[in-house]
Amino acid sequence: MGLVDGPGIRTVVFLSGCLLRCRYCHNPDTWKEGAGTRISPAELVNKLRRFQTYYRSGGGVTFSGGEPLLQPDFLEEALALSRAAGIHTCIDTAGVGRADDEQYRRILANTSLILYDVKHFLPEEYRKLTGQPMDETLRFLRLAQQMRVPMWIRHVVVPGLTDSEQHLAGLREYIDSLSGVERVELLPYHRLGAHKYPLLGLPYTLEDTPPMDQQLCAGLQKKYFAEYAAE
Repeated sequence: MGLVDGPGIRTVVFLSGCLLRCRYCHNPDTWKEGAGTRISPAELVNKLRRFQTYYRSGGGVTFSGGEPLLQPDFLEEALALSRAAGIHTCIDTAGVGRADDEQYRRILANTSLILYDVKHFLPEEYRKLTGQPMDETLRFLRLAQQMRVPMWIRHVVVPGLTDSEQHLAGLREYIDSLSGVERVELLPYHRLGAHKYPLLGLPYTLEDTPPMDQQLCAGLQKKYFAEYAAE
C-alpha cells in the first residue's frame, strides 16, 4: 500500500526491468528483466479487488518499477481488467518501454493518470544522465498528449546536476509546453540506494554528491512550480 504514488490509498505493483541507467537510481536491483514473482493479470486484479474498500477515497492501483512499459502485454491486460473492475489506474513511468504506437494507445486508453518521470528536457543531458537517447520517451509522451491522459510530473533535483536556477527555469518552460499537467513534484536527491551498487558490482558515479537539502528543494518547488503544487 502506498500514499505517495498517485491520489488516495493505492496498491503499488512493481514490475521488473528498466533500460535506463540513471546515475541517481536508488533501485538498481530492479534493472534486470525477468526477475520477481510471476503472476497473471487476472490473478493480480483479483488481489486488487480485495482492497477496493480502501480505494473509495480516490485511490487505486499504480504500476511502477523498474519500468512498467517494458512488460506491455501484461500491463495492457492488467490495466483493462482494473478499469473494468472500477479501479483507478496509474502508471509510474519514464516513458521508455517496448511497444509500438498502437499498443501504447491501448495502454493509455485504460490509464487514468500518468506519473511521468522527466529525467531531463535536453537530449544531450538526458543521455548523459540515463545512458539512453531521448527518442523513446518523447514518442511515448507524444502519444500520451494525443490521448489527453492527465499527468503528474516528477523530477529529481541533484546538486550540481539539476539544481541550478537556469536548469529549473528551462524545466518550467518545458513543462509549460505540455498539456494535461496537473502537478509537478521536485524530488530531492537522496543516497538511500547507494549501498546497493557495490553489492551488485556496479559503480556509483555520484559517490561524492551530497543529498539535496530538502528545505532548499521545497523553496525551488515554491519558486518555480507553485501553481502545480499538491492541493
